[in-house]
Amino acid sequence: MSAQYVELLNQNLAELPKDVNVSFEFFPPNSEQMVKTLWNSIERLKVLKPQFVSVTYGANASTRDRTHKVIQDIVTQTDLTAVPHLTCIDTSEEELNEIADNYWDLGIRQILALRGDLPKGADNPGIYADHLVSLLKKRHDFDISVAAYPEVHPDAKNAQADLLHLKRKIDAGANLAISQFFFDIDAFLRFRDRCVAVGIEAEIVPGILPVSNYESLVKFAGPLNVKIPSWLHKRYEGLEQDPETRNLVGASIAIDMVRVLRNEGIKDFHFYTLNRSELTYAICHTLGLRPQD
Repeated sequence: MSAQYVELLNQNLAELPKDVNVSFEFFPPNSEQMVKTLWNSIERLKVLKPQFVSVTYGANASTRDRTHKVIQDIVTQTDLTAVPHLTCIDTSEEELNEIADNYWDLGIRQILALRGDLPKGADNPGIYADHLVSLLKKRHDFDISVAAYPEVHPDAKNAQADLLHLKRKIDAGANLAISQFFFDIDAFLRFRDRCVAVGIEAEIVPGILPVSNYESLVKFAGPLNVKIPSWLHKRYEGLEQDPETRNLVGASIAIDMVRVLRNEGIKDFHFYTLNRSELTYAICHTLGLRPQD
């Protein structure tokens, strides 16, 4: 991590501004055990009063059905604000309108709009998330979030093209952008400055991934174009068979990142929970968030 942040990381937590807001991402479970894990996590984290909880949306019909089920259960069984992910790849306009209508009737007013992953071997049909944003805004007056990529989307031609695509999504009606997870804080802050330079006024919320399994992180970070700094590798070195210490290290890294970003004026954070609550709850507790009656 950059030397310029050493003083901030030595700062007493009592000095950290307390107006931190959080949101949490979950994914639809694919087994009874994972259903239990998911709901244990929701119950554990809901007492922190997140701004919203989002649920990811898969590439096949069965996963999509599970997403709808989780969203419906969150709406009917909790007082949380549920934000479903929705993708437009491999889905007709009629299907998207039907999904939008169903969500609206359920009381959903926020959606995270994404293009979605291309089916394996399929050509790019030229449909992107800005098309989905436009479709949703025409159908109902949703608050729409979109994805942002501080280290550039892996399918983008270059960083500038990716930035302009984000602007098209905002111009189409999105009012919030949530970033892909990252570990290079300087890269995120430069990205935020570049967003302002091209006229993006929507808030860019940093996505934070508390890492408990470094080997798994390396496997899926590469295809997402997320850079793994050398300092992160050194933090996890020698802990392959020590999950308890890995959890402590993961929480420590995420806490350090949020503290630095908060001192850069950021107060909203989106946590990729991977359906587990322990690390995220510990991080939020350290940042001053407490259960509220």
